[in-house]
Amino acid sequence: MAETSIQKTNPQMRDNTKPLVVAISSRALFDLDESHAVFESDGLEAYARYQIDRENEFLVPGEAFQLVKKLLALNTEPSAHQGVEVILVSRNSADSGLRIFNSIEHHDLDIERAVFTNGESPFRYMKAIGTDLFLSGHADDVREALKAGFASAIILPGAQHRPGGEQLRIAFDGDAVLFSDEAEKVYQAEGLEAFSQLEKQRAETPLPDGPFKPLMQALQNIQSAYPIENNPIRTALVTARSAPAHKRVILTLRKWGIRIDEALFLGGKPKGPFLAAFGADIFFDDQQVHCDSAREHVATGHVPNGVRNPG
Repeated sequence: MAETSIQKTNPQMRDNTKPLVVAISSRALFDLDESHAVFESDGLEAYARYQIDRENEFLVPGEAFQLVKKLLALNTEPSAHQGVEVILVSRNSADSGLRIFNSIEHHDLDIERAVFTNGESPFRYMKAIGTDLFLSGHADDVREALKAGFASAIILPGAQHRPGGEQLRIAFDGDAVLFSDEAEKVYQAEGLEAFSQLEKQRAETPLPDGPFKPLMQALQNIQSAYPIENNPIRTALVTARSAPAHKRVILTLRKWGIRIDEALFLGGKPKGPFLAAFGADIFFDDQQVHCDSAREHVATGHVPNGVRNPG
């Protein structure tokens, strides 16, 4: 089976002297469902007029708003880490995007930089931005960014009530997210028994990198500036794997020098209730079935990568 484009193009190297950079679309940051419905029914010109006519009506928070709020809060405490920068990337024009910046100011979000593309995909700016994570409601933009080698996810609509607290909590799936989809390909082609046997045989061999490994490294760089027992970030691996396939995962993370605070090997059980118990501000998974379970409880990003997401 052919290698994924991620494995071809992404060297998985990150400059640890720069801030953690999150590029986020306006539809992920704010609730723009009503505005988007105007675009879908009447087109770009009507949408632009709709936004301009309402540019002093502040938008309400969207699915990724709480995540962004907590990420930016990491900049308020003096520490040794390089900080976090959130950059707005939007298919709006600068003119119709004024409502978005007015809403950013209203909600007291420290977002200073923006890219407005007036209907074009913003993925070509990911490298110039220095993106560590791209969040968008536009599936095609996310797929293009993934192909270009950037950790990216489609923000899904979900439950209105989210876990609270001040600590930033981020959860990741394993295969095709933190790791490559090498093992998942075996599972899909040959079944569970062959997958389990191969993972047992290769337990000492680290899994290849997935698209979210650099993001995990960036988060750990921030975590390392604080004591473990009083850390503003907590991470979790929430995977459908179970014993004996867990061993390769643990040893891979050890080889990478990455610490996961919590690891849940669920053996196929629905992930949503466990993510709610963890209190995730966001969860990233490549499989739609797990995303559907998760988004009933926590903000969820679908990662359309790997054998489960052809095309």
